[in-house]
Order: sequence, then C-alpha cells, then structure tokens
Amino acid sequence: MTQSLRVVIATPLSDENVALLRRLEPRLEIVHRPELMAPATADWMVRLDRDAAQEKEYDDYLDSGEAFFGVPDQSGTALNAAIERNPGLRWVHTIPAGGGAQIKAAKLDEATLERLTFTTSAGVHAQPLAEFALFGVLAGTKQLGRLRAAQSRHEWTGREAMRLNSETTVAVVGLGSIGRRTAELLAGLGMTVIGVHRREVDAPGVSRIEPVENLAAVLAEVDAVVLALPGTEQTSGMLSRAALDAARPGLIVVNVGRGTTVDEPALIDHLGEGGNVGAAVLDVTAIEPLPASSPLWDLENVVIAPHTAAINENEPRLITELFAENARRLLDGEPLLNVVNTHEFY
Repeated sequence: MTQSLRVVIATPLSDENVALLRRLEPRLEIVHRPELMAPATADWMVRLDRDAAQEKEYDDYLDSGEAFFGVPDQSGTALNAAIERNPGLRWVHTIPAGGGAQIKAAKLDEATLERLTFTTSAGVHAQPLAEFALFGVLAGTKQLGRLRAAQSRHEWTGREAMRLNSETTVAVVGLGSIGRRTAELLAGLGMTVIGVHRREVDAPGVSRIEPVENLAAVLAEVDAVVLALPGTEQTSGMLSRAALDAARPGLIVVNVGRGTTVDEPALIDHLGEGGNVGAAVLDVTAIEPLPASSPLWDLENVVIAPHTAAINENEPRLITELFAENARRLLDGEPLLNVVNTHEFY
C-alpha cells in the first residue's frame, strides 16, 4: 500500500472533473495547470501552441508527477521526453481506449516499459461506439447512401426493397468491450451475430465465435461486418483484399476500431461497380485526417465520420471515474484495470 500519489493532469480536463477526482480519491495529490493546456472540450486531441517559456513551464510541471492523467499533448514523442526527464514517474493513463498506440509511438526501451505501468480508457467508449456501429449497419441495410444521393438530385426514385433486421447476419470482428456491446445491440434488434476473435470469450448475443484465420470464410456468409479492433501489428490490414474478394456481394463494412485494420485501396476498389462492398460507414481511416484527395470522400455509398463516434458529454467524467478507481487500486496494492500489453501494445 502507498499513502499518497502525486498526479499531474497532463491533458485538458475541466475543473469540475478535477474536483470529482479529488472527491473520489482523497489520497491523491493532484497538480493541475489548465493554463498550460488547451481548453477542456469534447476533443482531447487539441494542443495549445505554447511559446518557449510556456513549454519550459509545461515540462517542469510534468516532471513533478508520479502519475499522468493522459499522455502529454497526446503525443508519443512528448511522452518519451517526459519519461526520460522524470525517473519518479510510475503510471501513465491514456485517454483513448486504444491508447497502446500512443505508448508504441513513444518508442520506449524495454527497461522503461518494464518500469512503468500504462493503462487505457477501454470500456468507457463501448456504448457510443456500439451505437455508431449499429447506425452504420442500419445505414447500409436501409440504403442511406442511395437515399441521400437521390435527395441531393431532388429525384423521387423507384421503390426498392430494404433488408429486414431479422434477415441480416453481421460479423463483429474483435470482441473487446466495444465489440461485445455492439453484438448485444445488433442481436437485440433481431440480427444474427457471428463473432470473430482470437479466443473464446463470453459475448451475449453472439451465435458463435470464429478464429480470425476464418475471416474470409465468415465474410462469405454475412451481410455486414463491424470492425472493432485495436491498431496493432497483428491486426494491420486484417480486412484484406483476399478477405473482401471472398465476401458476399453487397457487404456492408463498418469500422469503429482503427483505420489501419483495413486494406483501404482494396476497400475502395470493392466499393466500385462490380465490387463486393455495397456500403461503408467509417469512423476511422488509414490516414487521419483523411486526405482531400481520397476517393472515399466522393463515393455515394460511403459515410465518413472524422473519428468522432466515441465523443459524448459523459466521456470525461467516465474517464475520470475510471482513473480514480485505478488510483485507488494502485494505492491499495491491487491489480489495475486495462493494463497495456507492452509487447503487442494492446
């Protein structure tokens, strides 16, 4: 057990949530210099442009912490520098559910990875991302792209049949907290859900679980696929050209995980005439922001969200509550939640 823990708020957080953190775990010594960071908004990724003096102040501020609430400036490079300056740092909590990517980007050596504990906000984003995934599947089955295109032309088109939920089968790839909640929502609307995961897990609403090696075969029997995967070396390009070549024609692709999990050129090809993908709803892309030159912008059967599906009013509070619980566990000598695997960075 530890009597106290000095926590530096390294990312924008409202005074209200800082006060909540103090109430939830009074043993924390919380350091908060909001003037050194961007205003606390729904977008955690905004960085304050500091002058040289402010940057020195921010560095000195970070150097005083035993724990970080958030990665400094949401940057792997900034995190590396802060860790190198601060041998007393013990724990870093990342804001994204997929915060392992930030840890990987810091390019830390093995000794540093062993010395520090890294945790993520996994679980906090499950409900909003699952709701967006549900929207994505319904946008495909109810032909949102075709309807919007006709509306933009002021054209009352012919009547076309739409797929029923009870006749829709969806593969959910990745059964972490987001994938499991997505499966539950889809099944609740009468859809048949097949899970694709690297091991057996308890996933309510899932009819069966297939190993990732069987993804191509699964795509041949489903109407839609939801990707809820982290961005790791193992998941890179998992939705490959070969998998899409094997898919049932008209496949709906929804991605609420990471853009790197999709072979984007192959997806674009399959979204065209004669391809197997009928629609795509993407909260993430391989390069973010999505370049203006990307063909995805102009395809009528594609919906693009600028990596915003997880953002909701309650997110900062929920992350604060999760951090407080992990701080309690650290102080009481208990295992922490959502510890990052620093070999796979997941």
